[in-house]
Amino acid sequence: MSVPSSIQAGPFTTTILVKKKYALLYAFLMWVSMASILLEFWVFWQEMYNWQFIFAWRDIHFYLLLPLVLFIMYLTAVLVSLVFAKLLLGFVNLIHKPREGVFLRDPSDKDYRYWNIRNIIKRWPIWLSHKFPFPFLDNLCFKMFGVKTKFSNSLFEGWVDCEFIEFGNNVVVGQGAIIQSAVIVGNLLIIRKTTIKDNSRIGTHAIIMPGTEVQDNCVLAAASATTVGQVLEKDWIYVGIPAKKFKKNRFFEKNLESVIKEHVGDYDTLREKYDNLYLRRHDEQAEHISLKERIQHQKEKIEDRRKAKKERLKQKE
Repeated sequence: MSVPSSIQAGPFTTTILVKKKYALLYAFLMWVSMASILLEFWVFWQEMYNWQFIFAWRDIHFYLLLPLVLFIMYLTAVLVSLVFAKLLLGFVNLIHKPREGVFLRDPSDKDYRYWNIRNIIKRWPIWLSHKFPFPFLDNLCFKMFGVKTKFSNSLFEGWVDCEFIEFGNNVVVGQGAIIQSAVIVGNLLIIRKTTIKDNSRIGTHAIIMPGTEVQDNCVLAAASATTVGQVLEKDWIYVGIPAKKFKKNRFFEKNLESVIKEHVGDYDTLREKYDNLYLRRHDEQAEHISLKERIQHQKEKIEDRRKAKKERLKQKE
């Protein structure tokens, strides 16, 4: 729901409204947010031209303060739309409380109909907040709509549903990734709680299906997808469609440096090997440099590495 391009776009909503009259809710939220910023601008205009003591400089002050006023107006539009959307959602949820399950995708199905209404209400404030250059507004919207998340989480680049989702700490959602708690399969609507726990990483263009549980320190690779209700085990990297175990995730282990050295072996020898390979490729391209200069350059590099190695050994001692 983060970046719908229009009222009929989004990764998890129907392309056609259940009933067109529901679009009035979307229009109402647009109207109240626009009316609030027009009122702000009118007050700003009036106050600027009522300041008699700076009459001679009022035009300069107007243009100097205008960027700040526009910034405040944008924040106001988001916050006003959020408040009214929250009030509408509260009223709608009193009539029919959201719940998990498998429902028929038909206007006669009450759960499907009210799910559609909730999405229409949330779209405008989420769309506005996502256009803001700082991600804290996105997290604020998710929190207000009932998503359990932290302001430290990076959800700004993905598409995230706005109900039945729980994030842990230090979660990163890659660009274009889709986190779903609801999906339409054929003529069915599936709604299930999705949980993404601490230190999880969701790769670019990955898809999290409803009911997925991503446990601590887990990585879902780019362009991978889970199945409905799948559990991604703690400390594993998953790849593919559907996602399968690939290898252990070592990035959050304690003493990671020693683990890397154990697998790499002699770090200094390995680095010298690849540095020499780079130098040879670089020197082959630099034909204008004489052979004598190339050899001297390589000797200097090797000597520098030896000195650095000696210093590291002294520090260890």
